[in-house]
Amino acid sequence: MVVFDPIQARHHLHRTPELSNREYQTSAYVERALRSMGVTIVDAGLETGVIGEITGGSGPTVALRADLDGLPVTEDASHALRSQTQGVMHACGHDLHIASLLGAAAQLSERASELPGSVRLVFQPAEETGHGSDVILSSGVLDDVAAVIGFHNNPNYAPGSVAVGEAMMAGCVRFEVNLRAQGTHGGYPEKGTGPIEALATIVSALQTIVSRNVSAFDSAVLSVTEVHGGDVWNVIPASAGFSGTVRTFSQATEDRVENRFRALVESLAAGFGLGVDITWERLARPLINNPELLHVLLPQVATVAHVADLQPSMAGEDFADYRAKAPLFFAFVGSNGQPGAADWHSPQYVGLDATIPTAISFYTHSAVAALRNFA
Repeated sequence: MVVFDPIQARHHLHRTPELSNREYQTSAYVERALRSMGVTIVDAGLETGVIGEITGGSGPTVALRADLDGLPVTEDASHALRSQTQGVMHACGHDLHIASLLGAAAQLSERASELPGSVRLVFQPAEETGHGSDVILSSGVLDDVAAVIGFHNNPNYAPGSVAVGEAMMAGCVRFEVNLRAQGTHGGYPEKGTGPIEALATIVSALQTIVSRNVSAFDSAVLSVTEVHGGDVWNVIPASAGFSGTVRTFSQATEDRVENRFRALVESLAAGFGLGVDITWERLARPLINNPELLHVLLPQVATVAHVADLQPSMAGEDFADYRAKAPLFFAFVGSNGQPGAADWHSPQYVGLDATIPTAISFYTHSAVAALRNFA
């Protein structure tokens, strides 16, 4: 059996990030590593991504998941691990996730005969686009699992710590609005229907949705993050628009926000004499841990890490989609914790190697405890 070094693996992966659905070299690296451990590779028909299987006793199967993709971010760092791929960076720390799951695979494969069931290793592509989970779900590799277990590194916590609760991460929606107008000369606004004033009014009005429609005891965020319209100084454009995101922790809250969003945008656009097209795309559902698994597995995690107070995240995670197939258990694993440490998706993000031992222990202890629980 080849000795696997997860720290060395992480260093390689951080230097060689790949974008969503283009994780060809990353997938090849993962497959080679798993084969060197004697782990069975499952042919799931994936273009990118890898599924491994550690077969133990005759009991249930639980899945452990890590995500593979980097982000279109240029790393702002001088350290030796900085990305060697122009314009691409593991700015969300997925290299830590991959290395940790490979490290857990090495440990679990060595004790396969002691496991009361089997462990399926899911190296998922395209988490950052919000559709990688769809690829895994449609492959059928989760159809027979008793639970799906995963984690995300979190630079707001120190290495050696984990944070776990019921509501972990928000659901994520991407919206886009396009206003259709009658363009005209800038000196003759009465001959057209200007979309710029309508855009400004609508964006301002949208800020009332959360403050006046969502309970103070609930949580929601609505952010307009991009606006566009016009490209000539003396022409009133025929179209303008904006896009952004909504984050909530329940479907009921998302539905309420969407209903008010559509009503406001449509009525205000009509008031300005404009047509309007609205896109409302759910990229991730709220990530809610299964209460039974939380009760059973958290004590096991507490034996290998400090359990910190949870601060739920407004970032989204398509791991939540796996709830359609099996109960979920998900945690944050501390990856930095230093004052002023940059958060996910920042060019200055730094995840520390010291994250990995705790993450490996999280995977292995959770998997064994889940197998025993469902046996």
